[in-house]
Amino acid sequence: MLKLVRGIFVVAALLASVSVGMPPAHAAACPDVDVTFARGTEEPPGVGRIGQSFINSLRADVRGKSVGVYAVNYPAIKNWATAAQGVADASAHILFMATNCPRTRLVIGGYSQGASVVNAVTADALPPLFAPPFGSGPPLPPFAADRVVSVVLFGIPSIDYLNSVGAPPVSTGGLYAAKVLNMCLPDDPVCSIGGRNDAAHNAYAENGMTAQTAWVTAQRLG
Repeated sequence: MLKLVRGIFVVAALLASVSVGMPPAHAAACPDVDVTFARGTEEPPGVGRIGQSFINSLRADVRGKSVGVYAVNYPAIKNWATAAQGVADASAHILFMATNCPRTRLVIGGYSQGASVVNAVTADALPPLFAPPFGSGPPLPPFAADRVVSVVLFGIPSIDYLNSVGAPPVSTGGLYAAKVLNMCLPDDPVCSIGGRNDAAHNAYAENGMTAQTAWVTAQRLG
């Protein structure tokens, strides 16, 4: 099911100097496509199972193009306040790629808590809910948003779910809303209202939704 979203979230660290200390990217090192993906709660470091399924499908659909992958670095634990680290990390990578690899097309996505992290990256503004270093950071500049072709969200937590874990909702930013592919199974208790099937929350690869969003993203890439 493709629909625009109202996701969440917490807060990002300040981005004023995200490129400081980062090595310059040379044109030869810039991929045709770069995927930034945030894993779900308690998945091991990396892009997670759902993220890998999406990336595998995307690579097959854009055969002939190089696809870089960046796994968002954040704890992905049940203490969702730490997701702010993921917002800051993902934002820094996206800004770095947009600045140093202007021809690279950007895809950003996440699963479960990671989907909330990515949705917060797109937000026009975030509430200052935490003391430094987790203050509300500035949104990504418009030129970075212009490089993003798809925002793929799998099982993003609903407002009811966010309330249950003490996390506030945050709206998708206006520059990204038309680019969102929001996948939520009706029985998924995390993203749907009234969902009661825990297994549904883990089924986005098996039911073809990762392949579906990869195909749509590939069409956008041209």
